Amino acid sequence: MRGDGTEKLVPHTMSRMGDVLAGLHAAWEFGSDSVLIRYERGIRTPKLFQALGERQVPLEAIEGVTLTPGRRGTVVLRVELRPGADPLLEAAAGQLKESSDPYRLVLPAERETLAEYYADELRARLTESGPAERHLVTAPKAPRFKAYDGKAAFDGSAVSFRWFWTGASSAKWKAGDQRFPIGELSGVEWRSPEVFEGHLRLLRRDAGAPAQPDQDPAAVVFGLGYGPVHESLPFAAAVLAAVRDCAPVPVPAARVRRDPADIAERIRHLGELHQAGLVTDEEFSSKKAELLSEL
Repeated sequence: MRGDGTEKLVPHTMSRMGDVLAGLHAAWEFGSDSVLIRYERGIRTPKLFQALGERQVPLEAIEGVTLTPGRRGTVVLRVELRPGADPLLEAAAGQLKESSDPYRLVLPAERETLAEYYADELRARLTESGPAERHLVTAPKAPRFKAYDGKAAFDGSAVSFRWFWTGASSAKWKAGDQRFPIGELSGVEWRSPEVFEGHLRLLRRDAGAPAQPDQDPAAVVFGLGYGPVHESLPFAAAVLAAVRDCAPVPVPAARVRRDPADIAERIRHLGELHQAGLVTDEEFSSKKAELLSEL
């Protein structure tokens, strides 16, 4: 790619760091093991993109690449992430508008050949698919934001809600301002403020059925101009990532060792059955080995 905006199509490989494909609102830099997406700043760039700044996407987090016709003489290059690989998409739960999808790159139609080249290069490097066992894309930062009924803050170890007297319900006022340590949470429920009655709810471990968001002290609700997507969604993603990191790792059950005298007695009895012809040679050898493995 030349600095003057013209393109020179020459054989090259993405193993060389620094190949850049610039589109509307973002530029993708292709590396040997990841794609770095940098979002532009400007009044036409979606606010969510500006809030994110950039996204470093490891190739192991990507399971597919598509190139499709766009609107008004454009093409769209998109990377499809594995389920569970990105806390932002996990928190969004399919509620983002197409124009706010951070993994779409819109390009003029005349750059389709170049976009197709990068799409093919990416596909050739993908080796993983299916749900990811952990988040592979780093969570965005979680700045404080104002919802309709309170202010939400996250310091990395706990989420706090401070209620506004002008918006909070009497139930929330009676409960008082809230603080939720990450270790007490099992997840986050985010409902887009771009649809009717958006909210952010903290899911607590061993909690009963949740109340309506406006009555639930573990939730803040969104109103017009309060809790916009570019503030509340990164917040939800950061909290979700912290919850996942804090989740206890299952410990394999300790192996139970039997009393050697008991094992010896069972082998002796097995030998008697073998001598009596009630157990075959193969069954005797197999069961004896199984008993010895329990020592």
